[in-house]
Amino acid sequence: MLINQMIRTFSTTTHLGSLARWYQKLWRSKVPTNGPPYAHVTQVGDPVLRQKAQLVPPEAVTSPEVRFLVQAMIDVMRKYSCVGLAAPQIGISLRILVMEFKDKLRDEYTSAEYKIKEMDTLPLTVLINPELKVTNYEKKSFTEACASVKGFSAEVPRYSEVLLSGLDENGKRKELTLKGWNARIAQHEMDHLDGVIYTDVMDRKTFSCSCWQAVNANYGRVQIAFHKK
Repeated sequence: MLINQMIRTFSTTTHLGSLARWYQKLWRSKVPTNGPPYAHVTQVGDPVLRQKAQLVPPEAVTSPEVRFLVQAMIDVMRKYSCVGLAAPQIGISLRILVMEFKDKLRDEYTSAEYKIKEMDTLPLTVLINPELKVTNYEKKSFTEACASVKGFSAEVPRYSEVLLSGLDENGKRKELTLKGWNARIAQHEMDHLDGVIYTDVMDRKTFSCSCWQAVNANYGRVQIAFHKK
């Protein structure tokens, strides 16, 4: 329903008429009642997570429709306590990502873990049509999870430092030099834009249910919720 509203808005804007037709081609002819952008996170198995996301046309970068999408991504990221989110994760196959690692997350880790994983505060960051360049090819493996593979985690090797660039929500060029955990977040989200999920690059022997102890303690009576109010 929301996607139809966005398409109708494109159609009624003269200089974006062709954009409306382009946008419609990204989707199946029949849009489900609860169409994208979703207020939940898409799950592995959804075809949108395996598509290479499309570039946002230059004329649409600062459009109301893209601003609406970016805000929807931020809302879902924060609602589900994620540190990053890519547009395909709310059902939109466009090259947009958002990231945020709040300082208060420091309380969720031991000081030793925070240090060894090279965690650091990352202010809310929006990048449209992002590009990633590896600046330090040393790889480190740490446990990683994903809101699109709910209930599981695994060790994933990632490059130590990267340069992430793209356009912000105002269409201005932005570059970030990221290392450690924030570099990991960037690589994870960039993978999503290329149809890659962390399970494709993980150490397969470490893949596990993140609530296996609760499953045993509760005689198997554990539910994994895919919705959050």
